[in-house]
Amino acid sequence: MATYSRVLDIERRATADTRQALTHEVRRGLTKRPRSLSPWMFYDAEGSRLFERITTLPEYYPTRTERAILARHADAIIDAAHSDRSSPLRLVELGAGTAAKTVILLEAAMRISDDVSYMPVDVSSDALELACQNIACELPEVRIQPIVQNYITHPLQLELFDGTTLALYIGSSIGNFSPEEARTILRNLGFQLQPGDALLLGTDMVKDEPILLTAYDDSEGITAAFNLNILHRVNKELGADFDTARFRHRVLWNSIESRIEMHLESTQQQVVNIEDAELNLHFMRGETIHTENSYKFTDQSIRTLLNDASFEAGWAWQDSRSWYTVTLALRQGQ
Repeated sequence: MATYSRVLDIERRATADTRQALTHEVRRGLTKRPRSLSPWMFYDAEGSRLFERITTLPEYYPTRTERAILARHADAIIDAAHSDRSSPLRLVELGAGTAAKTVILLEAAMRISDDVSYMPVDVSSDALELACQNIACELPEVRIQPIVQNYITHPLQLELFDGTTLALYIGSSIGNFSPEEARTILRNLGFQLQPGDALLLGTDMVKDEPILLTAYDDSEGITAAFNLNILHRVNKELGADFDTARFRHRVLWNSIESRIEMHLESTQQQVVNIEDAELNLHFMRGETIHTENSYKFTDQSIRTLLNDASFEAGWAWQDSRSWYTVTLALRQGQ
């Protein structure tokens, strides 16, 4: 049977670090102009729940498109990443969430190896708890070691592993970060990989602007609620008094930077207090908080990102419309 450490036990040790990181990010991002907050702040329990709803929306194509790619090519992906079938295989996933798509890869891994372990890493303990329960139920032979950690503020430190590690960074999560931040994340991850290990990277591709805009501003308003929830989190965890009715969700396509941007726009002049961060903030009407970027890629920009982070793209799989790409890369010099 699958075994794993209870996520809630691990969460207790992470709570103090999370609170400190929240306070630091609020002070950093809301006292400068233009104002911003890091997208990792979205993923408290409610934010994770809302994001799971987003992934099922008809306008939001990335999740179902990536899932279809993985379902079609999972065996080829695992075969390319794990050529030495006699050795154990470990899958390490950054930003695992509920790991709904990862089950596809774990099933393929179990078809070629009887020694598979899974290490999901996420800032949301609720999402990880659900992921562990689902995988333990569907794949009881997989050993699971969940880690509640903000891998952005606290880069992952992996234990030495006597086998092959396949690092997963799917869901186009890498697109939430600037090119410099993305390189840093992948470099930090690469430092933890050994000769023969690999990275599987999911990236959303550049496409027509209307398709992109509706994917991040759905008709049901779920993405708007997800965006506004970041203010609810600051209220709850840092004693702020944001009135979310005085902010609205805004989305735009920045063609120069090749990214979708999400903002929260103040609909009137107002003052917000954040007690635990000792902040008193004055917002003008129309002033925004930049909450998320979602960079869109080309084949060349994927190769450039991987090369700059000391990876070499070896294999790539796309859907029939070339809307999304899954790339398997190896550490350069290995």
